Amino acid sequence: MDKVKLMLKYIAPYKWSAMKSILFNILSALFSLFSLTLIIPFLNILFKPAVAAPSPGEFTLSLDYFNQFSKYFFSSLITEYGRITVLLLVSGTYLVAAFFKNGFIFLANNTMAYIRASTVRDLRKKMYLKILKLPLSFFTDARKGDLMTRISNDVQEIEVSVMASLTMIFRDPITILVFVIYLFVTSYQLTLFALTLLPLSGWVIGRVSRTLRSSSLMGQQKLGRLLSIVEESLTGLRIIKGFNAERRMKELFGVVNDHYSKILKRIYRKNYMAGPLSEILASIVVIVLLFVGGSLALKGAGNLDPEKLIAFVIVFSQIIPPAKNVATAWFNIQKGLGSIDRIEQVLSAEEKIMDKVNALPIKEFNDSIEFRDVWFSYNSEPVLKGINLKIKKGQTVAVVGKSGAGKSTMADLLPRFIDTDKGSVLIDGKNVRDLKMMDLRSLMGIVSQNPILFNTTFTENIAFGMDVPDMEKVKEAARIANAHDFIIETGDGYENNVGESGIKLSGGQRQRISIARAIMANPPILILDEATSALDTESERLVQDAILKLMENRTSLVIAHRLSTIQHADVIVVIDDGMIVETGTHAELMNRENGIYAKLHSFQAI
Repeated sequence: MDKVKLMLKYIAPYKWSAMKSILFNILSALFSLFSLTLIIPFLNILFKPAVAAPSPGEFTLSLDYFNQFSKYFFSSLITEYGRITVLLLVSGTYLVAAFFKNGFIFLANNTMAYIRASTVRDLRKKMYLKILKLPLSFFTDARKGDLMTRISNDVQEIEVSVMASLTMIFRDPITILVFVIYLFVTSYQLTLFALTLLPLSGWVIGRVSRTLRSSSLMGQQKLGRLLSIVEESLTGLRIIKGFNAERRMKELFGVVNDHYSKILKRIYRKNYMAGPLSEILASIVVIVLLFVGGSLALKGAGNLDPEKLIAFVIVFSQIIPPAKNVATAWFNIQKGLGSIDRIEQVLSAEEKIMDKVNALPIKEFNDSIEFRDVWFSYNSEPVLKGINLKIKKGQTVAVVGKSGAGKSTMADLLPRFIDTDKGSVLIDGKNVRDLKMMDLRSLMGIVSQNPILFNTTFTENIAFGMDVPDMEKVKEAARIANAHDFIIETGDGYENNVGESGIKLSGGQRQRISIARAIMANPPILILDEATSALDTESERLVQDAILKLMENRTSLVIAHRLSTIQHADVIVVIDDGMIVETGTHAELMNRENGIYAKLHSFQAI
């Protein structure tokens, strides 16, 4: 029931369209019922003698009055115009009713198409925006392939299984309700008997559908794992080939693929069972109904004559297709609820890093950055332990240490990619948690070890986030970053596409584009996270030269492995096991006996 409420929550913005669809479905059901009840005068014209029926008298709201009026009206027409003319009139009336019935069905379905397409669009948008809002820590546990499955296949599953079923859910129960009211009015005894058989059918269908949801959920999870393997294989294809691991990956993919195939066959088998099962059960109900109704008509019980019985059976038989559709829709919804579960896991994930209600704006950096007694843990393991550091405006502060010492974690605290467990990070004396994140991050330019480029042009990568970039500024940023020369050598220059993740470029070229992007943003604070550690000597020289130009007149926090690149820093901070153990200039730290920095420098020199 909770998942059904979630489904209704998705379509809540389109409630007025849903109301219009319900209205159109009611009108189509009424015209459908009217066309079916024309069978009674049709049979009377064919088989009853043309005897004038008495006048029904004064109007009363009752079925007997309408029956009597119908007999009087048609007998009068037959007497005056003849059977053929009246038969033509009944046939024409049927066609008009059929036209209105199908016209309203079209209008109802057209309205549902709008709801269906809009809801799926909104759901994908919510998923994407949620992914952008979630903290980076969320993605350390979530597989990219699984997230891609949720935003693509799971949303598509909801569109195909759940949203497509809404058409039937909005239309067919209304048709059933209108027809059942007519059946009650015609013969409540026979209708009650028929309705006693339906709960048994519903119980059988419900038993099968409950297992479908769990199978569907398991199937989507396996598909997520399958796509994760594909994504990892594409990313690490060079390593797979280099270590002759093709057979290992082939076996891993084969096991998951076979398991997914078995689950899929189980889902299809249960899904295909819905239609035949509901039809067999409905046929049993009709046969029993014909026997019981025929017995009542032969005895003349319950005011049920043969014409009424035939109309009753015809109307009841028209309940079977919508009842079958409702059963099929229920199966499909159960199948789609597994996907709703998976999507809600993302949409309901906690957004740990958010702006406060009354977050303060910050437009410029004037004085200093301070880490004050900062502690941070990951999975209960302390990564930073009581960090205290002050960076004055215009200073270049380098942070060095062994891998895993906490250097990058310290850098991630500044733009609030993560938040401290204890202590605070201050800019100009204001806690970063009290500031608007967009304002905070607009003060910073980030150049990471692995440069992130997007599958678009050089211009759009350099001017990333800008609506209308100034080409002169883009070219100037590229020149400062030593990137202009290789850009203009490409076929389309600045409009050349760099490929997915910048695959068309070398590592040094990618890094220089990412530096040009930081120059273009012109931030007062720079965060350089091992920006040259993955480069060859020639590329490192060009990138280092670009970094020095970038750092001019800016406050810089530099995370470095190669100590030769940070000797110019105003302050060098050595972190070991999450704690600051040494601070000073390059010369001061080199003069310390048994100092960690001096040891690291000597190891790299060797």
